[in-house]
Amino acid sequence: MKLKEHKEPIYGINTGFGALYNKSIPEKDLGKLQTNLMMSHACGLGEMVPQEIVKLMLLLKIQGLAFGNSGVQLQTVERLIEFFNHDILPVVYQQGSLGASGDLAPLAHLCLPLIGEGEVVFEGKRYASKDILKKFKWKPIELQSKEGLALLNGTQFMSAYGVYCLLRSYQLASLADFIGVISLEAFDGRPEPFDKLVHKVRPHQGQSDVAENIRNILKGSQLIKRKKEHVQDPYSFRCIPQVHGASRDAINYVANILLTEVNSVTDNPTIFPDDDKIISAGNFHGQPLALGMDFLAIALAELGSISERRTYLLISGQRELPPFLVANPGTEFRVYDSAVYSSFNC
Repeated sequence: MKLKEHKEPIYGINTGFGALYNKSIPEKDLGKLQTNLMMSHACGLGEMVPQEIVKLMLLLKIQGLAFGNSGVQLQTVERLIEFFNHDILPVVYQQGSLGASGDLAPLAHLCLPLIGEGEVVFEGKRYASKDILKKFKWKPIELQSKEGLALLNGTQFMSAYGVYCLLRSYQLASLADFIGVISLEAFDGRPEPFDKLVHKVRPHQGQSDVAENIRNILKGSQLIKRKKEHVQDPYSFRCIPQVHGASRDAINYVANILLTEVNSVTDNPTIFPDDDKIISAGNFHGQPLALGMDFLAIALAELGSISERRTYLLISGQRELPPFLVANPGTEFRVYDSAVYSSFNC
């Protein structure tokens, strides 16, 4: 309706793309334009994206289109829902995107099966998309003006990886606390660094949460109650709340970015029916995610770094622990292969 009343150029809808933005496209070719756009951008390569990530991509693309600011047909969204519900997962490749500047190539592969092109994985086997459409008696979607752009533009590839990594990060942060407690008990550590009063005067949320978590894990521990000969532990034990806590705060920060992103419209142009506007802008750019994921990587690396230092102290022969944690150091250690020996000396 808008196109019939609106004769001026609208980028990517009745014009060419990129440097061809000033090239007008006849109304009869608008659908062909969108189909050609999708097929031309399906140029990914490398390894296949894992299926659990692809399913997340489908979910997030459905979510983004469902807001109604993308100008797609209802049947297009419904077909994506059918793919999701039947575990029909498009073959998407890991390389070929534009970094943080958008997910054109991965999303092209994700959406090719809508028009009967590309490949999918179904019940563990790889099929040509046209064969799956026949199997389910579905007709290929005939793309209308704007649909190719709506399907290709967005951040669902990086968002899906972000959500997956975020969920794993929460698991790893929890495991890091448990492992830290086990190491603390093995090293005959002191409980005072986890006292609530310490963290009340420096109330970073993550730090306080980790200290409370460790106090709860230590409840009933006989080892932690033993009389200690040392007055202070090395900082890799003493500073668990501060280091783990900072990582938790970073994880929560990234979670807020992703929560906003997966509940956003990220294609271009964006359609605002109530305001009678079609605006070409840059919501497809993934810079918030890129910076957030870099921050997440730093946070997780720090969990590994402090853990490595505790591991070194545990095998260093201190506090009545045998060197390398073997019953007869020297004799028994020789049964380990050189790879293990090398790892002990990193």
